[in-house]
Amino acid sequence: MRNLIISAALVAASLFGVTAQAAEAPAAPYVELANPVPVAEPGKIEVVELFWYGCPHCYAFEPVINPWVEKLPSDVNFVRIPAMFGGPWDAHGQMFLTLEAMGVEHKVHAAVFEAIQKQHKKLTDKNDMADFLATQGVDKDKFLATFDSFAIKGQIVKARELAKKYEITGVPTMIVNGKYRFDIGSAGGAEQALQLADQLVAKERAATKAAAN
Repeated sequence: MRNLIISAALVAASLFGVTAQAAEAPAAPYVELANPVPVAEPGKIEVVELFWYGCPHCYAFEPVINPWVEKLPSDVNFVRIPAMFGGPWDAHGQMFLTLEAMGVEHKVHAAVFEAIQKQHKKLTDKNDMADFLATQGVDKDKFLATFDSFAIKGQIVKARELAKKYEITGVPTMIVNGKYRFDIGSAGGAEQALQLADQLVAKERAATKAAAN
């Protein structure tokens, strides 16, 4: 009899635990940063994508995120930041920042991704980068001069500092308005990640309007 009472008590406790878990709100698909990071353009809602040219998930995200970026409203500023965790991450990140400084990144971004992901080019040596980019219409000498410039070194430091402040551990990762961090996995997929970005942008827009009133 005593065993039956104990068993019944255990079953009841187990059921209570399941009910309590079911009643808990689901975990948010994003992390709210304890220390918000200032945005690049004050007055605009910023959406950041941290990426790496060598990341197949980032490459697969491209055809999904690019049409979304093109349709962003004027009060939203989209920024790409290369994640730099050493080795080829650093080389590819420096290449991206160089192309961005030259004002040609948007013209060759897809070609660089394609070369690394589909043509299996390493593009970790600056001369190999310059040779490839020359086939895409980028001035070789200007690229090499910009690549090693003081300005790019400063951009590298800035990119690393931002990644540290965002507390990222992998890519692709998105940050909305320097406050909310999430990735494709936590969001439930590529399309869901952009839907979440839209929701957080709307949240920030509403907060800005409320503060102004």
